[in-house]
Amino acid sequence: MKILIIRYKKTRGVPEGGEKASELNHTVLSQIAGIEKVDTYFIHDEAHKRSMWEYLQGVIYMPLGYYFGLTPKRVREIVNKAQSYDVVFVDRSVFGIIAKRLKKTNYKGRVICFFHNVEAVYFSAKYSQLSFSLFSKQLSLNPMRWLVVSCANRNDRWSCRYADRTIALSRRDDDELFRRYGRRANQLIPIAFVDRYQSPTSPQSDTTSTPPLCMFLGAYFPANVEGIEWFVKQVLPHVSIRMQVVGKGMDKLKEADWIRPEIDILSNVPDLRPLFEAADIMVLPIFKGSGMKVKTCESLMYGKNIIGTPEAWSGYDLDYSKAGACCLTANEFIETINDFCQHPRPRFNEYARTIFLEQYSADRMYDKFKSVLED
Repeated sequence: MKILIIRYKKTRGVPEGGEKASELNHTVLSQIAGIEKVDTYFIHDEAHKRSMWEYLQGVIYMPLGYYFGLTPKRVREIVNKAQSYDVVFVDRSVFGIIAKRLKKTNYKGRVICFFHNVEAVYFSAKYSQLSFSLFSKQLSLNPMRWLVVSCANRNDRWSCRYADRTIALSRRDDDELFRRYGRRANQLIPIAFVDRYQSPTSPQSDTTSTPPLCMFLGAYFPANVEGIEWFVKQVLPHVSIRMQVVGKGMDKLKEADWIRPEIDILSNVPDLRPLFEAADIMVLPIFKGSGMKVKTCESLMYGKNIIGTPEAWSGYDLDYSKAGACCLTANEFIETINDFCQHPRPRFNEYARTIFLEQYSADRMYDKFKSVLED
C-alpha cells in the first residue's frame, strides 16, 4: 500500500500544535505501510520565503475554495501525482478541494481526510471581528475573516462529501460535523504523542515552591493570547504564583500593555522537557476553539498537574480532579490555585501520566488508523 500525505507545512524549527499532530499521523501511517511507501506533499515550506505574487494568488483563489497556498495548478499537480498511490491522506480538512478534485477525476484509490478541527469554527475563533461605531451602534466587520471562514466552511463540506473515510478528533467535533454537513466521522482518533518522556531526570518534589511556578504553553494565537490576558487581569492579582508563558512567537506578548514584567516569556524553545519538569502546575485558560488542545496532551505526557477550562479539556476522557482541575470562572481558578499552594501535592502527577500512556500515546492509535486504511 502506497500512501501520499498532503500536509500543510514543512516546519523549520519548533513546530506548532497542529504540526505536532501531523507528525504523529505521519509516524503511525509509516509504521503501518512502511516508511518507504509513504511520501509527503507539503503545501508550504517555512524555508521558502513567500513572494508578493504568492500572497496575491492566495487572495485571488481563496473565494474559489483554494485555501492559502493552493492554486488550480497545484491541485492538478497533486491529482496527477496521486495516481501512483493507493491512498491519499489529506491531513487537514481545509484542503477538502483536493478530495473533491480527486473524486471528480475518477481517482481509483482511497481518499482519507483528517479533521484537526471543524475548520470553520477554528477560523471563526482565530480571526476576530473589527468593531466600529456607526450612528451610536457598535458594528463588527472583518472582510478577511469572512473570506477565510467561508473558504474553510466549503472545504469542510467537500471533505465530508468526497472523502472515502473521515477522521475526527473527538465526539464534539463529530457532532458539529454532522450538524453542519450531515456526515459522521468513520473513526475518532484523539490527539496523541510518541512518548518522549521515559522518567523524570530530576527529583520530583511536591508543589511547595514559594511561590509555585505556573506555566502556560501555546503559540502566539488569538485564543491563547485572549486566555492569557484574561488570566493576568482576572486571576493573577489574587494568587501568589510565578508565571511562565512558553510558545512559538510568544515574545510578541512583551509589547502588550497588560503584560507584567515579572512574567517570564520564552519563545521558540527547542526542548520543553526541562521547563515541564520545573513547572509545578500547567494553567490552560482557553475559552475558544475546536478540536482538542495539543498542549493538554503534552502536559499529560509529562505527568503535570493541569488546571484548565472546559475548552482545554475538550475531547479528553479522564477525571479532572485527579489530573488537576477543570475551572471556568476566575474564582474557580483562584480557589484551585490557592488550594495547590496551601495543600502541596506531587509535582509529578502519576494519574496524568498513566492516562496518557493508556489513552493518548501513539502506540494506542495504531489499530485505529489501520482500521481506516483497511476497512
